[in-house]
Amino acid sequence: MLLNMHIKNLALINEIDINFEQGLNILTGETGAGKSIIIGSLGICLGGKFSKELLRDEDKDGLVELMFSVDNDDIKSELEELEIYPDEEDVILISRRINSAGKTINRINDNTVTIGKLKEAAGLLIDLHAQHEQQTLLKVSKHIEILDKFGGGELSGLKDEVAKLYHEYVDIKQEIDSESMDEADKNKQMDFLTYQIEEIENAKLKAGEDEELEALYKKIINSKEILTTADEVYRATGYGSQASAAEQIGHALMQMKRVADLDSELKSSYDTLVDIDSMLSDFNRGLSQYMKSMEFDDEEYRSVESRLDLINSLKSKYGRTIEDINNSLEGFKAELNKLVSFDEYIDQLKDKLSKVEKELKAKSDSLSAKRKEIAVNMCKLIKDALFELNFISVEFEMKFEKLDRYTVAGTDYAEFYISTNVGESIKPLGQVASGGELSRVMLALKSCIASLDATPTLVFDEIDVGISGRTAQAVAEKMSVIGRHHQVICITHLPQIAAMADTHYVIEKNVENNKTITTIKRLNKDEEIGEIARLIGGLTITDATLASAKEMKGLADRTKIY
Repeated sequence: MLLNMHIKNLALINEIDINFEQGLNILTGETGAGKSIIIGSLGICLGGKFSKELLRDEDKDGLVELMFSVDNDDIKSELEELEIYPDEEDVILISRRINSAGKTINRINDNTVTIGKLKEAAGLLIDLHAQHEQQTLLKVSKHIEILDKFGGGELSGLKDEVAKLYHEYVDIKQEIDSESMDEADKNKQMDFLTYQIEEIENAKLKAGEDEELEALYKKIINSKEILTTADEVYRATGYGSQASAAEQIGHALMQMKRVADLDSELKSSYDTLVDIDSMLSDFNRGLSQYMKSMEFDDEEYRSVESRLDLINSLKSKYGRTIEDINNSLEGFKAELNKLVSFDEYIDQLKDKLSKVEKELKAKSDSLSAKRKEIAVNMCKLIKDALFELNFISVEFEMKFEKLDRYTVAGTDYAEFYISTNVGESIKPLGQVASGGELSRVMLALKSCIASLDATPTLVFDEIDVGISGRTAQAVAEKMSVIGRHHQVICITHLPQIAAMADTHYVIEKNVENNKTITTIKRLNKDEEIGEIARLIGGLTITDATLASAKEMKGLADRTKIY
């Protein structure tokens, strides 16, 4: 349930905290006191539009925070799927902050989240029924959604099966449509695939061949520079001139041998020089052999260049590597095989489509039958609820038609029908109900779904529009019933509904330091009587009005005893 709402620096609100309780929480106040700001702030924390124009002080941030306690294991599981976890006391904090630049920060607990994730999480915890929501009843597409929500688990399994089959059906159908082609197009495509296959196969590519050829090609085009440098090194280190390293070391070696024979201590130095002479000889032999291997003719150069050109041409068409080219080859072969047996392939797809469509029809029919069965029960409950809401003579039904196509939700087109007066034929809800009647129909729906709906907190903004007298009393009692299963927060102008409050708050507009601010106050029992009297009598509150308010509150308290 919603434990606390904190609003700061928005419109007429400087800063307020509202601690809500279980049961029916009623908010009242004069027109213009700021009730719409409270509901608007709730909407903001549910992911609604958050504009910097709402800031009371443009130099400060605006903030809305909602603190929830979560004790429902199913809701906890759904939150965990969103990677949202209550703290050790099962509390979740949802907040939205906006600065003067219009930048909004959305947070759940200590984590910044996307607006989409915030909406999903908040939607599991609170359901806001604003003044315009009853208009959704005029959208026929919403009617079957209401039925499916009422059906809950009885329908969800069938709906999932229908949705799975529908997606499979659409995928196969799209594949058939996309593969459709005339004989000329098929032959043209087969010729092109054959050309591509032959071009790759004729190249007889080998793994790693391109890397070897590129290294060889680099060596060939740089061979002149390499040989010139190698020859210079060979002449500097080999034999052939008195100044070369080999000649100098050879001369040094003869001198060293002579003195080493005269002094044995020079023997190790002589041996080292012998090793140097041997290593230099090995180096010169290796360099000589390398220079002989670097003798390339023009034909070999052209062969390497031509092969590289071929491989690079294939890479530009079919992939960046030889492996990519070979993968493309396998794909072309598979596509060609499919086209060779194209008619057979299409026939197989059509057979598959026929089987899936048969399953889809059967599941859609089963879903439809179950919906009609549940609709009868739901409409009876709604009719009973409408009777309790002072629809004295009312008929309420759901009529079904079968669509001429499949949808992800089956083949049902369903619409609510209602008759509110004796002798009137039953007609579509949107053609009959007035604004006040729509509000009561929505309340009836909410009351019927309340015991099935896991959403802990329900918010009603002026559900009492267009009603009064006995009807208002009936609505008040229904709100109290819903409050037994949920935390209910309701803004109202009617004394009958206010009297039914388990917890009553008054929203007021005051002037402080030459500025108008909105405040909210939780009322005690005596203050509740006074506020109910104000709703009954307006500006002038007499002893009779107070007595009437006290009687109304007492009657409400007796009504709530169950």
